[in-house]
Amino acid sequence: MANPLNFNVEISSENQFITEFKNGTSLYLKREDLLHPEVSGNKFRKLKYNIFEAEKQGKDTLLTFGGAYSNHIAATAAAGKLAGLKTIGVIRGKELGENLGETLKQNATLNFAHSCGMQFYFVSRGDYRKKANLEFRQHLSEKFGDFYLVPEGGTNAFAIKGCEEILSAKDKEFNYIAASVGTGGTLSGLIRASSENQKILGFPALKGDFLSEEIKKNDVKDNWELILNYHFGGYARVDSQLISFINKFREKYQIQLDPVYTGKLVFGIFDLVKTGYFPSGSKILAIHTGGLQGIMGMNSFLKKKNLPLINY
Repeated sequence: MANPLNFNVEISSENQFITEFKNGTSLYLKREDLLHPEVSGNKFRKLKYNIFEAEKQGKDTLLTFGGAYSNHIAATAAAGKLAGLKTIGVIRGKELGENLGETLKQNATLNFAHSCGMQFYFVSRGDYRKKANLEFRQHLSEKFGDFYLVPEGGTNAFAIKGCEEILSAKDKEFNYIAASVGTGGTLSGLIRASSENQKILGFPALKGDFLSEEIKKNDVKDNWELILNYHFGGYARVDSQLISFINKFREKYQIQLDPVYTGKLVFGIFDLVKTGYFPSGSKILAIHTGGLQGIMGMNSFLKKKNLPLINY
């Protein structure tokens, strides 16, 4: 399914049957991870209309924000290169810029973004928290000139519009649509594109319930719920149980899950089936939102902690 980046072509991803559980509940996985080899999953959807808007405004540069292992940073760099746009990444962690060569050797995400031509601006964690401040935005404009700003994680009205296109007419047969949640943009698009009789389940990768209010701001229906028990301690936190699940899932179904988002999503669905959350005979469609490029960085972390590695 992987293809050259062409946002002008309507793309529908395949639904892959995974398993039928003892109570007759069936699970399918929408393979958004196969949309594009470098701009996969929800990043493809989120960037599509933002790139259209940048071109409409006559901008030749995208500027965005992210951490050192950010899927969004990697995808924006790749999309910018393929669309003929320059890219700037404001990266959390000023120390990473002190020896860029060494950082690129140790960080596959930033190395990839750099190879796509992305220019980095490393800032302290304190300054990074000011990214939404008008004064900080003015500083960026003075430093880099005119640019089109894509928010951290890519979520804005254009991103939500793109994520509405994840679901197609054939997906109306499912009772439940499930997706991992980072900033809430993908889930908001799914909710807006869903049928009234469908339940949309969001599995936050971050600890806490603060995303509910953010999602409500996006003009969504009320047919959704956040499942808060499968963050494994917070964003990018993992343990041996989750790693084991991801590795066993890959071995059994030949599908790679990532540890930050889709691994926790699918783990949560299997657990909810066991605890009786889903009525007998339910049809569940889980969205594989990509994010696989971050596995190398996670494995580097796990190796330092003497924890099992993710098979990849």
